[in-house]
Amino acid sequence: MIDLSRVVGQSHVVVCCGSGGVGKTTTAALIAMEGAREGRKAVVVTIDPARRLADALGLEGLTNEPSKIEGDWSGELWALMLDTKATFDGLVRRYSQDPEQAERILTNTFYKNISGSLSGTQEYMATEKLYELAVEGDYDLVVVDTPPTRNALDFLEAPKRLSHFLDHRLYRVLMLPTRGIVKAVNVAAQTLVRSLAKVVGADVISDAIAFFGAFEGMEQGFKERAERVDELLVADDTAFVLVASPKSDTVIEAGYFADKLKEHGITVRGLIVNRMQPSFPSPEGAAVASTPEATRLRAATLNNSINSSALADHYTCLADARALARGEESHLTGLTERVAPAPVVRVSLQPFEVTDLGALSGLGDVVFGRNAGAR
Repeated sequence: MIDLSRVVGQSHVVVCCGSGGVGKTTTAALIAMEGAREGRKAVVVTIDPARRLADALGLEGLTNEPSKIEGDWSGELWALMLDTKATFDGLVRRYSQDPEQAERILTNTFYKNISGSLSGTQEYMATEKLYELAVEGDYDLVVVDTPPTRNALDFLEAPKRLSHFLDHRLYRVLMLPTRGIVKAVNVAAQTLVRSLAKVVGADVISDAIAFFGAFEGMEQGFKERAERVDELLVADDTAFVLVASPKSDTVIEAGYFADKLKEHGITVRGLIVNRMQPSFPSPEGAAVASTPEATRLRAATLNNSINSSALADHYTCLADARALARGEESHLTGLTERVAPAPVVRVSLQPFEVTDLGALSGLGDVVFGRNAGAR
């Protein structure tokens, strides 16, 4: 518990990642809340367009701009949800040479189509929003709720992909004012362009040409920013926290992501396993054996006694619970070894859903060791 608190207290950026449905968004929210409890100015941002973060914080909704959450903490807690297009628009305005260039791009139909739907745009804009909050903002702690594991890899790789694209020979040819796409359209490739126009429409081709023309001169700013974002992701004060459930498929997914992080030179700083079956250990010195087999034997013995059937049922349920807990723990063995020496927090099933700040605070007490329910 102390180690996980240290991760929160000493990190500038915490990235929560894992499979869908394992409590990743809730974990991101409670880590940010813990930072605020420690007196830090913390912000949590979700890349997931679903409203899970707003639900966890008991809010009606969130926007692309941080909203302050009031609560009984000495620091500050802020939250926002990524708006891909709004973030892209902001970058265009930042790197345009003048307002006229920005307007030409923002009103271009081709840009409007790619700014919200092009593959990889969301992940790259997520890294941009992270950079904006962590470097240009005045936050002590930035917590990121990423998409499910496979998409989270796109989040990690987005800065490098953009840099590689902007360095690619094809891109440079397209952007050359005298030998690029305009001349190709006018001289060497009119037949091909006419064929494409029949499929996608002449207006689409025209808009694409206009977009690349308007974009000229901005690529260096985008490239430098992408490189700085990539440096931020591997910085010493950026911590990646894996979130999983004890199910075998989510554990496998978490292990896969841990391996991918290692390939990127990133160490897992913490593992949180949600919704684990309580282990129900026997009190020290108790006569009742703790193994599922011994518990079932006790139940069978009680079944042969008068008026003991109800107690025998309890012993049977206890044996089943212990067997389930042991099975879950066996699923985790390889994963905990893979992320060692990162702290591992096992969070037992809780009797409440996180739908407001009170419930989130209660779960935070469990995860950070102020209450029973984690081990």
